Amino acid sequence: MSLTLLAQSALGGMLHGGIYALLALGLSLSWGLLRLVNLSHFALAFLGAYLAYHCGTTFGWPIWLSALVIPPVFFIGGLALHALLVRFQVSEFASMLVTFGVTILIESLIQWIWSADFRTYETPYAQESLRLGPLFVPVLELLAFTCAAVLATAAWLGLNKTSWGKALRAAAHDGAIAAAFGINARRLSYLLAGLCAASAGIAGIFIALTSTLAPSQIEAWIGVVFAVVIIGGLANPVGALLAGMLIGVSEAITMAAVNPAWAPLVAFSILIILLLWKPKWL
Repeated sequence: MSLTLLAQSALGGMLHGGIYALLALGLSLSWGLLRLVNLSHFALAFLGAYLAYHCGTTFGWPIWLSALVIPPVFFIGGLALHALLVRFQVSEFASMLVTFGVTILIESLIQWIWSADFRTYETPYAQESLRLGPLFVPVLELLAFTCAAVLATAAWLGLNKTSWGKALRAAAHDGAIAAAFGINARRLSYLLAGLCAASAGIAGIFIALTSTLAPSQIEAWIGVVFAVVIIGGLANPVGALLAGMLIGVSEAITMAAVNPAWAPLVAFSILIILLLWKPKWL
């Protein structure tokens, strides 16, 4: 194998890792700070992908208009779902079961409206790429990676440099003590839940632009993104970005150098090795 092909595979994997990071970001924050394992995050992302596809192919919306509309709608949906979980005082383990049920409902809704057929959202940018020496950089994947990096950095700054971010971390660490100091953890939890759902909508837009859509793919992404969340660390947005890059590059090199059939094993192999090694950030 030539070094150019290997470098091209690594570059493509790193950019694809941006999609993993976008999906992992909301789940990582929800799980780490709200103690809710929101499996419906994946289904929301694919619902966002199908909505972007539908708005573009049926209504002729430019992708920037979908990007302006879908995340705010998902923010409201995230508030509604979180209100349901809070109303019934759903625990961390129970949240996984409840949101898995929501995932099944959303997947069924997608299949009912758009069928189980594979769909591709063709845009003028689909074949666009930038030349970087002997390498080619796909424009859409580069935009997805840039968006992931910006959101991860913004989330890290928000959690570590703002008063509401510090309050969120304090409430997650010890809710009773945080409440004694006047922190309204419930109000902050709604804000975070809405932002996590909005991030799923953003991830969905990029999934629509870069991938072939099918309802059955929801389950296929769950395992990989779970590995990204665990490797990156809960409530660690920058860790999610780095873990997404690690998994993306590892999968791409495996497909190029070994066999594409081995790629699905990569994420969990890396996760098992790191869990056995037990680095400090896990």
